Amino acid sequence: MAKYRRETYQNPDQPPKRGHKGCLVLVVLVVVLLAAAAFGAFSIMQDVNGRDQLGDEVLVTVQQGENSASIARSLKDAGVIKYPNIFRYYLKYTGKSANLQYGDFTLVQGQSYDSIIETMSQYAKRETVSVTFPEGITAQRFAQLMEEAGLCTAEEFLDVANNGDFSQYEFWNEIPEDPNRFMKCEGYLFPDTYEFFVDDTVYNYVDKLYAEFDAKVTPEMRQRASELGMTLEEVVTLASFVQEEAGNSEDARVSAVFHNRLAEDSPYPRLESNASSYVQNPDDNNYIYNWIAPYYGGWENIPENIYNAYNTYELNGLPAGPISNPGIDAIQAALYPDAEYLDGKYYFFVTDKNGVYYYAKTKAEHDANVSKAFSVK
Repeated sequence: MAKYRRETYQNPDQPPKRGHKGCLVLVVLVVVLLAAAAFGAFSIMQDVNGRDQLGDEVLVTVQQGENSASIARSLKDAGVIKYPNIFRYYLKYTGKSANLQYGDFTLVQGQSYDSIIETMSQYAKRETVSVTFPEGITAQRFAQLMEEAGLCTAEEFLDVANNGDFSQYEFWNEIPEDPNRFMKCEGYLFPDTYEFFVDDTVYNYVDKLYAEFDAKVTPEMRQRASELGMTLEEVVTLASFVQEEAGNSEDARVSAVFHNRLAEDSPYPRLESNASSYVQNPDDNNYIYNWIAPYYGGWENIPENIYNAYNTYELNGLPAGPISNPGIDAIQAALYPDAEYLDGKYYFFVTDKNGVYYYAKTKAEHDANVSKAFSVK
């Protein structure tokens, strides 16, 4: 009897059916990807916290003036770390970038980031100088204090602070390139007490100050600035006026007055601050008179565009840049003005010789306050 073989034919217009084998391949692929992601995260954590099995001792050399990116690459090349970019981010968010020294360092392959930083921060015993920068001083005063400490000349300091490459910091890349700005560095040299190595580079001196500012500016502060519709530059500029006009328990109220003046519907759109204006009283701390004018060799030599960009009695809104280097309290006040005075629409304040503040909502109230303040003996 003849046997017939049954043939199955598939309609060419229909796609092939996916069987259990295709599903299994998909499941295996997902499992492999998840495992790879988990392994990657585990590997990064091991790199940060130190490997269970340490390797050999190695010698890593850091050249004077070498930046964090170059140092991270050297550590990777020596097998000390696996992920140079992670190491750089770790330096940035712990604020320890400026602590790294130059020289020869004996390290162990696989040791933790903290121990690497500790070794590279304390290895060399070098002579240091302590310098204190008060809140609210200008960039030029920073430079003078560095010169007085014997670390560099004021000219060298300002040249690097204004023209050096500090693009590793987000804030530096956000500073506007404004031809009317007096000094790019103004506002970002964070006031505090620092220990400097006497034989270090000017770049490292400035970097230490910028690293501290960068560490102080948190994501929450940036978010708050965004909520106010302000850039970080605008916050720092406003903070510099709060610092100069108050720098005390009145910070938030003074900030509220300035915020009201800067508001879109403000009837008084100028800051009108004696801290940066035409000269009313030569004894006042006036940015144009005390710092810009001497830089250009006298009041009559100030470039017109610079004068106009900083004269708050003629200029609507904020000037071209900060007028000092504010402390953290003034920056916080710029971000969080006093709600009562903000909602109350206070537009004026004046102080008497004893430092008492008088606030007003109208020009008539302010004029009365001025008379009262000036009559105090």
